[in-house]
Amino acid sequence: MKIHNVHQRRFTAPVSEVGALLDGLATSDDRLWPFEAWPPMVLDGGLRVGSRGGHGPVRYAVERCEPGRMVSFRFEPTGLTAGFDGHHTFVAVPDGDATVLRHAIDATAGLAAWTRWALLVRPLHDALLEDALDKAERSITGSVARPARWGPWVRVLRAMMRRRRRA
Repeated sequence: MKIHNVHQRRFTAPVSEVGALLDGLATSDDRLWPFEAWPPMVLDGGLRVGSRGGHGPVRYAVERCEPGRMVSFRFEPTGLTAGFDGHHTFVAVPDGDATVLRHAIDATAGLAAWTRWALLVRPLHDALLEDALDKAERSITGSVARPARWGPWVRVLRAMMRRRRRA
């Protein structure tokens, strides 16, 4: 089964400014990944092809990296990504006098992995990505026009994850 999921936001800023957010992923100066409320993105060799890591139980490796433009991660078949074959990508796309920051997942999954995606992973992923785009907006403009809000199912899933970590 196919999984295609896109989150994006348009900024009235040059691609160099938006692309710089990508270059800071998994660093101590990360102005994109919302590590304040979510598991941090950790990469064993930094943001370079072949580095492995992930965030929480989601595992991946850097597949492609074009500084200031894009980074693509290939899912590894462990943890929450067991049964997924594909990648997730951040890209800064010029759009006239603005830049679109886009995150996309393109993967295939068997029935069990797709069901896990639909019920557990996707709601958390969507909330995390909207928080990341809020953080990017705050980094670029100083504020967030319409901050994302977590829905009830995301709050329930996060509470279950906290209890599980404590156990």
